[in-house]
Amino acid sequence: QETLDMLAFLKKKADDEEVVNTHFNLSDNVYAKATISNSDRVYLWLGADVMMEYSRDEATALLTENVEAATERLKTVNEDLVFVREQTITAQVNVARFYNWDVIQRRAAREGSS
Repeated sequence: QETLDMLAFLKKKADDEEVVNTHFNLSDNVYAKATISNSDRVYLWLGADVMMEYSRDEATALLTENVEAATERLKTVNEDLVFVREQTITAQVNVARFYNWDVIQRRAAREGSS
């Protein structure tokens, strides 16, 4: 989502024909100063040390699709988490019932042998 916001910012600056001065992270605690001129091309890290060049519109479409897919996956994971919580509670209740049943059986056995 942050990358989409940055693309929108760069598009706005390009439409206004403004140059953007920024600092970007080269590595931990190492930054470089950069000037971003009007460009229709952007580079996106795809992971596993892979960077691809995209047009701004292609990058926006790709990132929008990824955000929508991630949001949908998050919704599914949250639903699964609710299910797991319910199952955990059910298991805990069943363990407590079994323990209570065992206690009753032991008491009955002690009273029967006395």
